Amino acid sequence: MESVLSKYENQITIFTDYLEEYPDTDELVWILGKQHLLKTEKSKLLSDISARLWFTYRRKFSPIGGTGPSSDAGWGCMLRCGQMMLAQALICRHLGRDWSWEKQKEQPKEYQRILQCFLDRKDCCYSIHQMAQMGVGEGKSIGEWFGPNTVAQVLKKLALFDEWNSLAVYVSMDNTVVIEDIKKMCRVLPLSADTAGDRPPDSLTASNQSKGTSAHCPAWKPLLLIVPLRLGINQINPVYVDAFKECFKMPQSLGALGGKPNNAYYFIGFLGDELIFLDPHTTQTFVDTEENGTVNDQTFHCLQSPQRMNILNLDPSVALGFFCKEEKDFDNWCSLVQKEILKENLRMFELVQKHPSHWPPFVPPAKPEVTTTGAEFIDSTEQLEEFDLEEDFEILSV
Repeated sequence: MESVLSKYENQITIFTDYLEEYPDTDELVWILGKQHLLKTEKSKLLSDISARLWFTYRRKFSPIGGTGPSSDAGWGCMLRCGQMMLAQALICRHLGRDWSWEKQKEQPKEYQRILQCFLDRKDCCYSIHQMAQMGVGEGKSIGEWFGPNTVAQVLKKLALFDEWNSLAVYVSMDNTVVIEDIKKMCRVLPLSADTAGDRPPDSLTASNQSKGTSAHCPAWKPLLLIVPLRLGINQINPVYVDAFKECFKMPQSLGALGGKPNNAYYFIGFLGDELIFLDPHTTQTFVDTEENGTVNDQTFHCLQSPQRMNILNLDPSVALGFFCKEEKDFDNWCSLVQKEILKENLRMFELVQKHPSHWPPFVPPAKPEVTTTGAEFIDSTEQLEEFDLEEDFEILSV
């Protein structure tokens, strides 16, 4: 009992230190689409930040590929940042953006299931094992540092094997987001329409009949949209600063991947000209599921002060993330982009309605045929031959 009280006392001390580190200002803090008035809402700000899943370096997990590294310290920071961005998308998908986390409080079963997707085991769909081995298909050796574009491509391919979360992952090319391609990928026929030919027409329920053909309208597959960008040559061009900050205000925001060469952070918001980020550069011991099937999540939330960086110190290679659970969320995002991003003379990225005629035809990604299913599909790099090697540039200088 004393040890438990001691842990709480230490945590309260951390909370107090954390709150004192932020200046007493009337400025708004923006965190993943939500605003906090720093002067009067410091505790709400703390709660919002600590609710984000925090993935760091780990040690003592099973060797990657059977004979590879058993720690990702020194090379896995961008992979961990990618995990954090994806985890935020899954939280929004299953629990909603307003969901909050409290230490030692029982959480919904969906939360535990999300957390288990990222444990450092080869049978977890977004583990460091799966991401590192899928990176081989992107030209990255296991243990080699990733840039944000590589992580985005890896997540896009791993998501094809994740039937529970059922995300459509779109990674933009050439600084261009194509509305037509996204809608082609995300609009899917509901089960009732897929199986309509297997039953007589009069088997429709009264509710479906009353809706007419609406029962067969395409459903929307939740969208994880990643936009890799280069916002300068050797440093970020100040002309992009306002547009970059606007992205954190959007309700669809999942933040940004970036940092400095070989030193990645997960950016979740800003205060003035300072970016707020979660830092994966802490090495913790591998955590597995307990006997009751749950995960002790105390090391998966950052209860210390998140660090801040002047936006002009950011490496120009970044990747923005957005989550659109429904089609109306994507339509709203498009409107916000047109209003806040495309108004600039030097645009951060482009949003176009139609697929560019000089591009290869858009083919929605499909799960390749492999002998195993689910997260166990990558037991060796030989199985990666099913994937085409991406020709896209690696945008983070190393």
